[in-house]
Amino acid sequence: MFQLGKTIVSEEIIGNDFVCNLSACKGACCVKGDAGAPLEVAETQILKDIFPKVKPFLRKEGLKAIAEQGVFTTNDFGEHETPLINGEDCAYVIYDRKGTALCGIEEAYNQGAITWKKPVSCHLYPIRVKDYTEFSAVNYEKWHICDPACALGEELQVPVYKFVKQALIRKFGEDWYNELEVLASKT
Repeated sequence: MFQLGKTIVSEEIIGNDFVCNLSACKGACCVKGDAGAPLEVAETQILKDIFPKVKPFLRKEGLKAIAEQGVFTTNDFGEHETPLINGEDCAYVIYDRKGTALCGIEEAYNQGAITWKKPVSCHLYPIRVKDYTEFSAVNYEKWHICDPACALGEELQVPVYKFVKQALIRKFGEDWYNELEVLASKT
């Protein structure tokens, strides 16, 4: 771990390789697990505001889950998350013709219906950020469903932090990312 501004960063984001391999995993990170995607407080209002424009991109099962649970949920720890369909798929998941899970929010963004790409936690994946009072912890979340992404990243020699460059800049700013690159070059 090392400190960068008001963040404590795991060296694993520099030392591990990663490139999403959707043809292998089929977007499993959006349909596996026991919770929805983490949301920042400001993102809950964004979801409320954009939902009418995202709605046409979603599946009927997702729309039903959102109608029942809301555009976001709050867990027992007071953390906000995307709702789930029957405890599995994120309610915002859509599928392409090959059965790959994609983000309906991101599809609305790609089609020009909205200007917000998707929750930053999704954009950052496989990096997870936990905010504390004095700092944010920036960690690499290794999950067996991403083994094909690790293999592809190793083959292409792309470290985790480079794979999620745009998301890290979105979250922490360009200066922070440039400092990260300098530190990474020294390891």
